[in-house]
Amino acid sequence: MYTLNSLSVSQNPASRTEKNPTLPFPSIPVLFYLPASYTFVTPPENLLLMYHKPCSLYWKLLFLTLCSTAVILTVHEILSRSDASADPYNGDSAIEVAAGVNGNYIKWVDFTVSYDALCTAYELDVASHESAHPLNWIELLAYTAARTGGRFDKKSLSILNKLGKELSDGSVTLKELTREMDYYDYYLEAYEAVLGGMVGEYEMETEAEDGTRSFETRYGLKAFSPIARGFDYSDYDDFGSSRSYGYKRPHLGHDMMGQIGTPIIAVESGYVEALGWNQYGGWRIGIRSFDKKRYYYYAHLRQNFPYALDLKEGSVVTAGDVIGYMGHTGYSAKENVNNIETVHLHFGLQLIFDESQKEGNNEIWIDCYNLTRFLYKNRSLTEKNAETREWFRTFHMKDPSVSSYLQLNPDAPVLNNGN
Repeated sequence: MYTLNSLSVSQNPASRTEKNPTLPFPSIPVLFYLPASYTFVTPPENLLLMYHKPCSLYWKLLFLTLCSTAVILTVHEILSRSDASADPYNGDSAIEVAAGVNGNYIKWVDFTVSYDALCTAYELDVASHESAHPLNWIELLAYTAARTGGRFDKKSLSILNKLGKELSDGSVTLKELTREMDYYDYYLEAYEAVLGGMVGEYEMETEAEDGTRSFETRYGLKAFSPIARGFDYSDYDDFGSSRSYGYKRPHLGHDMMGQIGTPIIAVESGYVEALGWNQYGGWRIGIRSFDKKRYYYYAHLRQNFPYALDLKEGSVVTAGDVIGYMGHTGYSAKENVNNIETVHLHFGLQLIFDESQKEGNNEIWIDCYNLTRFLYKNRSLTEKNAETREWFRTFHMKDPSVSSYLQLNPDAPVLNNGN
């Protein structure tokens, strides 16, 4: 006999498959559930004898039911306890994200914030903006992620709403809640890199009934969907799917399928860092945020007419500006070739914590499917110039971040998007 803890297992294979004459299935050892120690023990000898001896069908069924229940409970207990250290809802613990920070800057981010969580945190932020205890949506999301290990499900929404209520009534401060919380600082820095610059104060042009226009100061979402308002598109979460042109690789962006010539919108204010042909992305635009943490990538733009005419490297753009047009160029070393089968915008978002991450094997690209769903709340209205065939934004925006950048870079060219 072999002995494992106190569970006896016969060495003879035949003895484990020998059938009891009175039962239509093999006799098996019974596991008794002891939640305090996971101990497996053999049942009392008289109980096993009762199992093997002829007895009423009632007792046989009762015996089997008890055995089955014991096995199920034992397995459940083992799995529950083995996951206890990683249980995101167990106190203040969070799953290990040690790979996230190495040295002086973050090396990896898995942006898993759900659409519902983005909406909830944003609404709490905006609703409390002028209150005695204004909330910051990025801090709310970072706290929730530290509690859940980055998982955003229905229970995480309860955590998020509870946190908003506690902070709003002043019963506790975020500093108190996060003083000994693991990974809050990591998630805060990571989420600020993703979402920073999207919410804040700005001035938006409005039009009165008599046609006069003026600027109105607002607080809220000042980032835009990459697709102009009034233009249909379809999409799904295709981040990480396989691509094979050139070499096999994961898809590090989000595809938004639409019609040729659909106006493409600057999601956030920034400056054009890259412009021109790319063998994989075709005609593409790369826009860097002013804080240099985000690089927005717009690819497969229209053949012959990919960009806003005034756009060039170094151009300063304001969120909501028309920067280019949807197409299907790319997958060619030769310029201006339509080798992509489906008309779409490839929209990518790269995070940069150190310039060494800009290009190479250390790039951080995130899944922005839920982010584009969230940005659907704010789509830039555009109108077409019949003479130039260009599209321009209808209502202009004054973003304080643009003014601040131009004060430091007065010679920087500014995209003339009807501004």
